[in-house]
Amino acid sequence: MAWSTRELADLAGTTVNTVRHYHRRGLLEEPDRRTNGYKQYGVPHLIRLLQIRRLRDIGVPIAQIERLDSGVGTSPEVLAAIDASLAETIERSSRARAEIADMMEHGSITEVAPGFARVAPRLSPSERSLTLIYSQLYQPDVMEDVREMLDADVDAATVEFETLPPDADEATRDRLAAQFARTIAQALTTYSWIRTPQEHLRQTPMSTAVTMVEAMQEIYNSAQLDVLTRAAELARVQAGEAPGVTSTRSPHGT
Repeated sequence: MAWSTRELADLAGTTVNTVRHYHRRGLLEEPDRRTNGYKQYGVPHLIRLLQIRRLRDIGVPIAQIERLDSGVGTSPEVLAAIDASLAETIERSSRARAEIADMMEHGSITEVAPGFARVAPRLSPSERSLTLIYSQLYQPDVMEDVREMLDADVDAATVEFETLPPDADEATRDRLAAQFARTIAQALTTYSWIRTPQEHLRQTPMSTAVTMVEAMQEIYNSAQLDVLTRAAELARVQAGEAPGVTSTRSPHGT
């Protein structure tokens, strides 16, 4: 039995151009020609073409396919690299499917970080924005703790804080700071990474600090930032730490 280029391509589930490309790359031998000049492919050509297709279907690049006496193949190193890449793809796909399921159940919310769709309705716009930034700065284990911190009923102090005007008086600032300090002190005790975050960062400590300062200054007004700074100082004292330079934190202690 002899097949034309078109017939061979159809049998192998590929195209004529692909067959010709394999000829040019030296992976597929040129067949004999009939008296009329047309190519005539045999079973060995079909087998080799199917072998090439099998490797291409699992992602082996043309340049990494080796021509062997009995067929075609590739090195273990190439297969290991492809396997690692596929594992990453599967992991990304699994995360994406989980996020899609979460968004379908709780609403298509892109204003929050992945995994925060369920708690999003109870978050303020500023808190939603911060979850997106946190997700780029902190490792997944930290984000689980952040979600746990935010998964609480919104109290009156947080509502008042979100609408605090830049010219809020001292008494109001002190009162809110004292209320938030208790929450932050509890977070310092419960979540050890807040005290030593370096091992849980996705970025460098300097990049993280600069990003957080820029974000907080953009999201909160001067009075809100003042309240957060006072609350952080009070919280460290309450948690048994010496007062000093503190990072700006949200009302939830993150």
